[in-house]
Amino acid sequence: MPRQNRVTPSGDIVATPDRGTFMGNRGCLHDDGGRVRRPWQVRRWLVCVPEFRSRKRQVMRPGYYTELFFLDEATALAAGHRPCAECRRDRFDAFRRAWRTVHPQLGGPRLPTADVIDRRLHAERVGPDRSKRCFTAGLGDLPDGVFVRHPAWGDAAHLVRGDWLLPWSAGGYTGRLARPADLEVAVLTPESTVGVIRAGYAPDVHPSASEPAGPAR
Repeated sequence: MPRQNRVTPSGDIVATPDRGTFMGNRGCLHDDGGRVRRPWQVRRWLVCVPEFRSRKRQVMRPGYYTELFFLDEATALAAGHRPCAECRRDRFDAFRRAWRTVHPQLGGPRLPTADVIDRRLHAERVGPDRSKRCFTAGLGDLPDGVFVRHPAWGDAAHLVRGDWLLPWSAGGYTGRLARPADLEVAVLTPESTVGVIRAGYAPDVHPSASEPAGPAR
């Protein structure tokens, strides 16, 4: 049976045999039997590389952080994570530079700290009932690399990419829909992260995003 450690764009943690291209964590979420008992423990939600300095880990080791996996970085950002300052330092600094453009009042002339970013992201990704927080925007106003959903698509998560919307699945993107510019959608990616992407931070996406995996509709 696959472990429950794969994250969707909505931030849910699910069990699937499909492998992701990025790892991350939100603290220790599992019990001694490897069962996930809570959606998050700490405010520091990270996106990490799967391999770093030849470190070896026992997945879901009792008492240690829960290793989470993502299809790609765009998925992790939509779920509310941000680049790790250790294993992805260059990307973290690029994220901080773009963040400063979006929120100059939060850090002054210096690059924002991880704590400043994490406090703001936590308020934008988690609602009062601990559910996923979204916001509404016009589809034509959103940059490539964010995730959206709409009842017309069965409420499934779709990646915005050029003139298309790409339906997400745990194994990759499974087709494409024409992108209507005038549609109001629920945006899964936190609002500040959308601003960071608009300011020039380009999330890494799964190779299937570049493949026409099915007819356009």
